[in-house]
Amino acid sequence: MLFLLLLLPSCGEYQQVLKSKDPEYKYQMALQYFEQGKYVRSQTLLDDVAPYYKGTERAQDVIIYQARSYMGQKSYTSAAEYYSAYLRNYPKGKYSVEACYQVGHCYYLDAPDARLDQEITYQAIDAFQLFIETYPESPYMAQAYKEQNEMYDKLAYKEMLNARLYYNLGTYLGNNYQSAIITAKNALKNYPSNSYQEELNWIILRSKYQEMVNSLESKKVERARDADDECYSFLTEFPESKHRSLAEKMAKDINKVLKKQN
Repeated sequence: MLFLLLLLPSCGEYQQVLKSKDPEYKYQMALQYFEQGKYVRSQTLLDDVAPYYKGTERAQDVIIYQARSYMGQKSYTSAAEYYSAYLRNYPKGKYSVEACYQVGHCYYLDAPDARLDQEITYQAIDAFQLFIETYPESPYMAQAYKEQNEMYDKLAYKEMLNARLYYNLGTYLGNNYQSAIITAKNALKNYPSNSYQEELNWIILRSKYQEMVNSLESKKVERARDADDECYSFLTEFPESKHRSLAEKMAKDINKVLKKQN
């Protein structure tokens, strides 16, 4: 009851603000609510006064605070729309640097789990790239690079999961090891600075090893040579790998096949 008694004056004040015919009063109260973290109230009032300020100098402030209010509500899709609208209307406006960065940041925050569709992740990467190229001296630059790289990592992780799935399918309905190799190699090529390089190379090595193991005798030596090259590269590039002992065991098995040929 005490909570309700404390809440009632606040609600009553807000209702009076909503009923006001004074757009300047509503605007100032919207900023006040924003500073208090009452983002829904702030956004509602800004939506009310936006038509009144259209075409005026204050219009920039209104739309940017609308975007910020949606950010405060964690409505990142709506926030991105308002930041994008700001850039369309004021490409060289006083908030253009913030708006350009925040479009990418909103997509970054809204990007789904790697197992789901990654359209938003691609949108984040494109938005960050536009920002990086447009405002290379911005104080947001380091954060933009960091978040863009995280998006690349997410795409690389998705490809790693796909490659791992192909590997686990093995020879079911065909040679899935080859699909695992292609998928992992494409991830390494498309996202060269990703955080999953060791695991992707490990999938490639294991897949080539399994291709040798499951190969016809006529192709076994050729595939053993290919696996041997991959094994050498892996051990050289990742000498401290947790997979080292198993990779060394593979190398011994591969050498046995090659020695038989000799």
